Amino acid sequence: MKCYICAKNGVDSDAVAVCIVCGMGLCMEHAIREDNDVWEGGYPFPASRISKSLPRILCPDCHNAMKKN
Repeated sequence: MKCYICAKNGVDSDAVAVCIVCGMGLCMEHAIREDNDVWEGGYPFPASRISKSLPRILCPDCHNAMKKN
């Protein structure tokens, strides 16, 4: 698999990760590793944050979209 962002720019680089939101293949330059909060809760809410976080890999577009919220 190749990095989608690099391929759009005419660069050939192997993907080392996949964005957990959109599934885009990412190289080391474009992969963003971030610890995200984990929430638990049933229906109906309220949900509560668990003390541990999980590492996630995001593409730049999804990372920016998640940070806006």
